[in-house]
Amino acid sequence: MRVGAAALAAGLCGGLGTLCFLLAFGTDYWLLASDNCGPYARQMRPGGGAVGNGTEDVVAVTPSSLILHHEGFFWRCVFHAEPGAHAGWASLFTNQPKSKVCIHGYLFPLPVTLGQVPHPIYDATAVFRGFWTPLITLGAASALTGLFLLLCGVPFFSQKLYRLGGAFLIAAAVFYLVVVVLYVLWAELVNVKRYVLQERGEACPNAQVTVLYGWSFMVAVAGVPLVLLSGMLFTLLGHVLRVHNK
Repeated sequence: MRVGAAALAAGLCGGLGTLCFLLAFGTDYWLLASDNCGPYARQMRPGGGAVGNGTEDVVAVTPSSLILHHEGFFWRCVFHAEPGAHAGWASLFTNQPKSKVCIHGYLFPLPVTLGQVPHPIYDATAVFRGFWTPLITLGAASALTGLFLLLCGVPFFSQKLYRLGGAFLIAAAVFYLVVVVLYVLWAELVNVKRYVLQERGEACPNAQVTVLYGWSFMVAVAGVPLVLLSGMLFTLLGHVLRVHNK
């Protein structure tokens, strides 16, 4: 009875934590930022994708309006908002497709640039590219695999599946913990203002840039202790069942 109750609690924690990881992986709100530099001209199509014919789409803004940014694993998007808008709330509630311009962001949190390669915006922070993308992918895959194994093992109190599923959940928590730490290091140590403005920064040396940790980042942080606790509980239950069955 106690094993069943502990397995239920661990399963609830693991399911909620895995949902947090999937939301963090699939949503594009790791970085939220705003600036007052002015029009954002890029070789992009509204809604995502680079334009191959050399034409530019511009997010048209008035001198008093803001450009808001949000980005994550899949997309890097910008759109305009009214002065005084909060980047966190505006990105969720006024982020309409007609006013948004996006490009793929699979290499986030590294600069995503178009044009000459290598571009001057690339710098020593390229080390993050080698770790951030595969780690967040492995973390999401490990969490799903562990949860699947546990769904198969819980009804039969399989100590092998408990231990294996718990190991996958612990690995997922570790992957996401490293992702979060890398992101914090990038946000605190790198010139994020330069990253947000990119090419426009040359025309706006005194631009005001506000950078926030986004909703996706917060969800990832919340998921780490839940998944870690679940993995440890299932691993412990697996050892208990193994000793009990001897």
